[in-house]
Amino acid sequence: MIRETIVTTLNADGTVHIAPMGVKRFGEEYEIAPFKPSTTLENLKRDNIAVINFTDDVRIFAGCLTGRYDWPVVPAVKIEGSRLQAALSHVEIEVEGCTDDKLRPRFRCREVYRETHAPFTGLNRARAAVLEAAILVSRIHMIPAEKIDSEIAYLQIAVDKTAGEEELEAWNWLMEKVRIFRAQKVKSEDTA
Repeated sequence: MIRETIVTTLNADGTVHIAPMGVKRFGEEYEIAPFKPSTTLENLKRDNIAVINFTDDVRIFAGCLTGRYDWPVVPAVKIEGSRLQAALSHVEIEVEGCTDDKLRPRFRCREVYRETHAPFTGLNRARAAVLEAAILVSRIHMIPAEKIDSEIAYLQIAVDKTAGEEELEAWNWLMEKVRIFRAQKVKSEDTA
């Protein structure tokens, strides 16, 4: 099973890198498979530690995909690193091994520490829709425009019916990213 999370790692200069990432869990082990090239990949290779953050704040997912990386963090407990302040829970991990791959190396990690910070208060269809839209936007350069449009039209229904302010803000960031991508694509095609 893949769980959509936010992974925090440390950059070489000690600053925190925040990235949305699907993470697999196998008992007490986790698998993280960042794309090549990526900052998360380099940080995991260098430090062999990370924090997996479980949050229902979809603004963080949408924000990271639209250039908004300034989310409050607090120190991790057992490893040198940080977790999201908005995490409902977090797991601190250490890398035990890595299987290389041309596209996505797979890091096998063990849990070092786990903590719950806030209760999960229920499901919201708009949050799920924003998360799905964020995944679409992360692949906008690989998916045909017609598919993106049809998926967004369907997801828009849940946003219209159930979104609160946070979900609307995240949705609007993602829709703006789609508009900018398409405008840049038309401009580059016009100059070609």
